[in-house]
Amino acid sequence: MKLYKIKKSKIDNKGRGLYAAINIKAGTKIIDYKGKIITNKEVDESDKYDNDKPIYLFTLNKRYTLDGDFTWNTAGLINHSCNPNCQYDGKGLKIWITSIRDIKKGEEFTSDYGFGYDEDYKQFPCKCGAKNCCGYIIREESRWRINKKFAMSNKKKLINNSR
Repeated sequence: MKLYKIKKSKIDNKGRGLYAAINIKAGTKIIDYKGKIITNKEVDESDKYDNDKPIYLFTLNKRYTLDGDFTWNTAGLINHSCNPNCQYDGKGLKIWITSIRDIKKGEEFTSDYGFGYDEDYKQFPCKCGAKNCCGYIIREESRWRINKKFAMSNKKKLINNSR
């Protein structure tokens, strides 16, 4: 039985997303992220991987990257959220998506695949609607650079974790 259904996304108004077909427990492997293994040199030299197009790349190691920009990569339909319910896991040359909390039937699968902070961050607006959203698809540890409230919340987390 498939754990997901493809439907119109509530996050990406123009596209589709993956939704839980049943209730899913935390730690469940949901779907493999499929694609073509290419060299990092190919990524650097190809026009296919510029910031003007959707990017479905996962760096696997110092030499290889997984290009998931294929219609048969159903996992590529998982949208970004600043408050995700899934994460990407991997070993060797494989990537898969695992639930990080219990997910209710009908809930859209989301992941924090935020990019690193750089001068192009405004090219990637975030529409996830989460309370902790900084407005851009930036990974959690870099969000403080955009908005001071994230710097303060990270500071509070560090203080509370050190007690």
